[in-house]
Amino acid sequence: MQTVEEFLAYSIHLEHEAATRFGELADAMEAGGNKEVGQLFRRLSDYSRLHLADAKARAGFRDIPEIAAQDLVWPDLESPEAAAIWGADPMLSRREALEIALAAEKAGHDYYRSVLDGANDPEIKALAAEFVNEEAEHVAELKKWIAAADAGQSASAE
Repeated sequence: MQTVEEFLAYSIHLEHEAATRFGELADAMEAGGNKEVGQLFRRLSDYSRLHLADAKARAGFRDIPEIAAQDLVWPDLESPEAAAIWGADPMLSRREALEIALAAEKAGHDYYRSVLDGANDPEIKALAAEFVNEEAEHVAELKKWIAAADAGQSASAE
């Protein structure tokens, strides 16, 4: 990451992908009758939309580069926080769905951590640190949900 504008361009793409994918997962879980996990995925989609709005607000006065999706360079084939598409299978168990969400949030966290660790610009470091902290909260929340599922309990999405 060379500039704050580049960081924000990537963040906008990443958070848009995360919001879209978690929304798809929520739809699939709700359609399959798994309302509880659907609510969690909807909440994660909403969190990503908040991050997207924040990134766009920070980009408001800057000249953000237009980077086509196919030109983005991610650690894997797609945006780090785009949950695995097979997570939209309504036949997945609650536990499997939560694992898919956790993997996506960890990947988002790890991506922002790599930006933080590799950046020289203090403004990029500050922004990346904020995103790392937010993603860490999501990871912790999902781990609580998984622990509750393993204990045969439910966790509220509220």
